[in-house]
Amino acid sequence: MTVPAWVKDSIFYQIFPDRFCNGDTSNDPVNLLPWEAKPTIVGFQGGDFRGVIERMYYLLDLGVNAIYFNPVFLSPSTHRYNTTDYYRIDPKLGTRQDFDTLLDIAHRNQIRIVLDGVFNHCGRGFFAFNDLLENQANSPYVDWFFVKQFPLDAYSSGDATNYLGWWKYKSLPKLNTGNPQVRRYIFNVARYWLEQGIDGWRLDVPNEIDDDGFWDEFRAIVKSTNPDAYLLGEIWDGDPRWVGDHHFDGLMQYPIRTLIIDLLTDKIDAVGFMKATNDWLDRYPEENSYAMYNTLGSHDTERVFTLLNRSVEKTKLAFLFLLSFPGAPAIYYGDEIGMEGGKDPDSRRTFPWDEAKWNIELRQWIKALIRLRKDMSALRRGDYQPLPVTGGNVFAFCRTDGKESSIVIGNSSNQTVYVTIDISGTTLQNLKYLRNLLGTELISIIDRKVSLEINRWGGLILRAV
Repeated sequence: MTVPAWVKDSIFYQIFPDRFCNGDTSNDPVNLLPWEAKPTIVGFQGGDFRGVIERMYYLLDLGVNAIYFNPVFLSPSTHRYNTTDYYRIDPKLGTRQDFDTLLDIAHRNQIRIVLDGVFNHCGRGFFAFNDLLENQANSPYVDWFFVKQFPLDAYSSGDATNYLGWWKYKSLPKLNTGNPQVRRYIFNVARYWLEQGIDGWRLDVPNEIDDDGFWDEFRAIVKSTNPDAYLLGEIWDGDPRWVGDHHFDGLMQYPIRTLIIDLLTDKIDAVGFMKATNDWLDRYPEENSYAMYNTLGSHDTERVFTLLNRSVEKTKLAFLFLLSFPGAPAIYYGDEIGMEGGKDPDSRRTFPWDEAKWNIELRQWIKALIRLRKDMSALRRGDYQPLPVTGGNVFAFCRTDGKESSIVIGNSSNQTVYVTIDISGTTLQNLKYLRNLLGTELISIIDRKVSLEINRWGGLILRAV
């Protein structure tokens, strides 16, 4: 098995570096936007590594133990997916010493760090593309890219036409990963940052590098450098071909996100939801299912609180499922306090550090769920068993390992319901009572069934008394 064991015990927190916290104003650009100004595609707002270091206490209090950073290398943009130098930390985020300090503090507090690897394309300022623009057909880096004709035009308006750019963007020239020199460069970058102490790579648009051999080699390099490194692929459709010993340990599990939102917006009922989520689990080997990156949102999606029409009840239920389902749950920065936002760039607002602007009820709920997941091995590593439900639009499942069992129940309707759940076949079936860990109720077991009333959009986690 090559999937890192630590992943299934992880609760990830995704940070978009420019928008989390500004801890060092000395590295701010002169045209900095105000901290809580409406985000734009081009406007920097000052988030940096010192800010993350200053707020490490916040992350520890929340309970997360892994951070996924959007790109941090030198780039002219706020999103940094147009990398200029893969070996240099962007000075607008701080110094290399700042990054090393962050890495050290995180590891001292048992927090893993995963960086965004953007290897399908680079920025126009990348040394090889810069040489190509200067020397045109005489550049030694012609074969590093996909040039259609000369002279190369990279700065006028319009789409990239005389070279390939990601989605035709002139600012994102596509790298020719079939070129051995390009491969060697990328593999050396991957190895270098692992040697500096990072714990894994999240790979951007890996399906657009259509050479299977590339990722096979990439994985071999990564695992030979650090066998415990996590490889996470951004595959939106969840195609199983990208999982396993020739590709990635896990995928960003957007299909599960879609199902959760569909359930809570009445596009699917609980029976269909349970069948569909179970089908996704069955698509992958078990070790990979437990290494999936399960999230309700990211820098590329609308905020979950906005999608659920600012319903605290629905958002709490969404997190109940997320934090009890197999895989590594992930929180997009600010979702835990009810941050809102539409499509990019609105989903990349700055974190409001004034607690008066937080949804405290939501944050306390998520903290409680994280604590339960960390305390109960069954919620992290346990087998997953859907349970039959009679009455109501309710989902229920059992998580069981060799030590304990837990039953998770959620009412995905806007009315209070009375349901009966068959728990026969679970290790809890012969007990007399179960306790709700998210409340104070004692639930009786009669004839291997539990019957209970659940408030609208309500949820419970039951365990033996």
